[in-house]
This record gives sequence, C-alpha cells and structure tokens, in this order.
Amino acid sequence: MTQTTLTGHCYCGTVRYRCGIPLYPATLCHCESCRRVAGAHAVAWLTVAASSLVYTHGGPAEFSSSAHAWRSFCRNCGTPLTYRNEDRAAEIDITLVTLDQAANFAPRDHIWMADALMWDRPGDGLPQFPGTRRV
Repeated sequence: MTQTTLTGHCYCGTVRYRCGIPLYPATLCHCESCRRVAGAHAVAWLTVAASSLVYTHGGPAEFSSSAHAWRSFCRNCGTPLTYRNEDRAAEIDITLVTLDQAANFAPRDHIWMADALMWDRPGDGLPQFPGTRRV
C-alpha cells in the first residue's frame, strides 16, 4: 500500500477525520466493553499514531470507559469512532468500518476471546487470543 493518509467519517458525516497508515494489522475485539459500546458481538479496530489523527469536520464527544481509557463517538448519530488508552499514549484505535478505505484492511485476528459470548465462536480460521495480542 502506497497510501500515507486515510480518511473516514461517522454515519451522518458530522465528524470527519484523517489519519496516518496503520501501525499494526486490523483486529476484531470481543471484549465486553467494546461489545456494549458498539451494541455488537465484536468491533474491528485499526491502530494509528495518535499524532496523525486530525478531525477535519466537527469533532467527537468522548467519555472515560475505564480508569485509563477513553472512547469517542459522534454526538449526533452515535457512531463509535476511537479508543485510546494511557498505556499506549502514542497510539489510538479507530473503528475500522468508519474508514473510507475500510475494505482495504481485513482483520487478521480476534482478541479478548475470553470475554466473547458463548455463541460467538468465529470459524474464519484467524488466530484467536484470550486477551490482547502481542504485536
């Protein structure tokens, strides 16, 4: 991939952003907090350098989802946008499907399978980790 800048937006277009290229392959997270925030069984994430994320239109609302983590979302349509953790201050995770180029970044694994619902057993052959992965 020769592209150095990615773009994306929430469902309604109130929040638009650009960011740098991924630091790691995309992943599917099955942790309880991601599931509840998204209202889905898993969330696809792409990690970029925090310094590369720029909001080009509007800006998200943010809340603390745990002691050291924050999530952002569009205050108009509710689309989940980012996750950041102070333990990884130089990085930020972006919800993969909000990227305009989402089709270019297929997730490579599943993380936090220890939290996955009993009926959520992916059969796609991708590696599955009980917690986070080592990158």
